[in-house]
Amino acid sequence: MTVSVIVTILGVYGGFKEVDEEKIRMLETFGATKMQILCKVVFPSSIPTMINALKINVGLSWVGVIVGEFMVSQAGIGYLIVYGGQVFKLDLVMTSVIILAILATVMYQGVAYFEKKMMKWR
Repeated sequence: MTVSVIVTILGVYGGFKEVDEEKIRMLETFGATKMQILCKVVFPSSIPTMINALKINVGLSWVGVIVGEFMVSQAGIGYLIVYGGQVFKLDLVMTSVIILAILATVMYQGVAYFEKKMMKWR
């Protein structure tokens, strides 16, 4: 989970830093506060970066959950994969991996749908 948080923070910070300086200067010239600059320029122009970070985090979160279940869990998909490997039940392992792939795909498609809704204004 820490990897996911660090990657997200660095990615979103990079998106904030890429905002056009001239737009910020123009708003400052008109007397905009820092909160207005954040809400009207920085945040809207960083939405694509934030959505891309969210797409990356879908995969990283599943990896974190499954690895955690590999280590200490007595239930869940990660446990089924480890247990199936220990008792030589390849069908259990493959079914668990397929379920995991379907869940990750559904979550990714959910983020893609969210992106499509958020980016209508572009």
